[in-house]
Amino acid sequence: MADGDAADRSGHGGGAERAARGVGSPLAAQSVLFMVLRRLRTPLIVIVLSYSVSVLGLTLIPGVADDGSPAPPMSFFHAFYFVSYTATTIGFGEVPATFSDAQRMWTIVIIHLTVIGWTYALLNVLSLFQDRAFQRAVGQIRLAGRVRRTREPFHLICGAGDTGQRLARLLDRRDMRFVIVEKDEGRIAELELEDLRIDPPILHADAALPQSLLTAGLRHPMCRGVLALTPDDGANLAIATAARLLNRGVPVIAGAQSPRTATSMRAFGTHHVISPFDTFADQLILAMREPGCYRLLSWLTAPLDAELEKEHEPPRGPWVVCGHGRFGHAVSRRLIAEGLQVTAVDPAHDDGDADPAEGLPARLRGVGTETEVLARAGIDEAVGLVAAADNDVTNLAIAALARSRNPKLFVVLRQNEAANQVLFDAFRADMVMKPSEIIADECVALLTTPLLDRFLAVVRRKNDAWADEVIHQLRKRVGTRSPRAWTVRLDPAEAPAVSARLHAENRPTTIGELLRDPRNRKDRLPAQALMLLRGGGELLLPNDDTALAAGDRILFAGRGDARRRMQAALFDEKLLEYLCTGRDTPGGWLFERRAG
Repeated sequence: MADGDAADRSGHGGGAERAARGVGSPLAAQSVLFMVLRRLRTPLIVIVLSYSVSVLGLTLIPGVADDGSPAPPMSFFHAFYFVSYTATTIGFGEVPATFSDAQRMWTIVIIHLTVIGWTYALLNVLSLFQDRAFQRAVGQIRLAGRVRRTREPFHLICGAGDTGQRLARLLDRRDMRFVIVEKDEGRIAELELEDLRIDPPILHADAALPQSLLTAGLRHPMCRGVLALTPDDGANLAIATAARLLNRGVPVIAGAQSPRTATSMRAFGTHHVISPFDTFADQLILAMREPGCYRLLSWLTAPLDAELEKEHEPPRGPWVVCGHGRFGHAVSRRLIAEGLQVTAVDPAHDDGDADPAEGLPARLRGVGTETEVLARAGIDEAVGLVAAADNDVTNLAIAALARSRNPKLFVVLRQNEAANQVLFDAFRADMVMKPSEIIADECVALLTTPLLDRFLAVVRRKNDAWADEVIHQLRKRVGTRSPRAWTVRLDPAEAPAVSARLHAENRPTTIGELLRDPRNRKDRLPAQALMLLRGGGELLLPNDDTALAAGDRILFAGRGDARRRMQAALFDEKLLEYLCTGRDTPGGWLFERRAG
């Protein structure tokens, strides 16, 4: 089973094990040592001086003998012994002999002097433990140790904003391990409130710093990928660059909002660059051209168990885009390329004429919350509106004003903050662009089922009739809730039972036999084969009679329990024998359950 197979093949040799021993935080350990020495230097000097003065006084003050005559002062050893237990308030009494009055007076001085010295030192120690820099350094040391002891594959998530938190939830549901690096304490607190089944290591540090990535396990042999998902393009570029330089064997996926940053990332060898604005703009045009294909694509990439949505078909005609930043620009350019009239409203641009050859719309100065500006933009005659500002309340206000003038508008909203979800649900726009969801969902698809990304590329090139047929086939097998996709590679590592059967038998094993239910081979698993890859070629929607061959890679979509039952057949030769021939032999998976 190839859940996460893209990462599993990122090989590391024995040298990687040695590298893992180097994973840690030497700078953090040095910082802790220096902070302790710096903070406790004065208290230690105070304690040493108080002890020295106390011991010196006792060695100079004469004592008294049993008969009342003067006795010599204490030796240094006896004086130090007495000061030691007196300073710690143990109180053994007057040893080695009864004190003179002068010695008792000096003992009073010793008690107050040493107690004050120790109290001062303890207060400094408590203050050190409360110091944020000290806590962060100690936390880095603990996290480095935890990462070093990790024996399961994990991914490195840089950034715990809306995108990072959503990705953490999705990976957690798939029982995939991850380490998070985040510099914002507020976001870390939000993540700790998430109802995650595992307790992920969280490093409070700036992921743009190479040492932070090393501390979080970039060179660990179990590190399967780095995901640069901070809201700052510059930080994401720094993370991608550092990851490529420090460990070239680890795949890097990065989010980028600026085309220039995306170009720089690709030039540095970043494996996948996700631009949410361009991705959504492409989806909008796909929905306009082939709404069925867009419906299929959305269903396959939706969260698990999400209902199949109705078909969206953005209308053709004049569009108004409010907010001509990076998102507005990406949408405008594609709409103009479709031959549509576009008017952009933006406070940063002066009025100007359209230039379709350059992909530029007609421009008006304004925000979009002004009635006069919307009227000049032609909102009354427009068929669609894109509220693309970087403020959620502004986008909702623009959409509400525009709909009040033209209730038939097809409204596309940009949602910047996940916390405003309830507001967008209440407004009920036709389409909502959520950058965090686009990036996180694509990351999960790339990490868990890389073949799905290739299949989705095929979907974008097909027509509605083909997409409707795929949806029909899937609905027959899995119902209307979004299916889970997984990949099966027919090799001795991921499917040993199938691999052995393919080499041993003359009769070919078929996809239909893999899709039989282990509990009763007459029943079919709730799953559908979407694509088969063999020798570089692809076969879409292979039927049940398709013969399997060694090395095949098959993309399935279905319910989660179907995946688990299929996995049992991939590893159990006797169970596979039952599925292929109906013979239930002793020791087999089904035989043992019936016997039990």
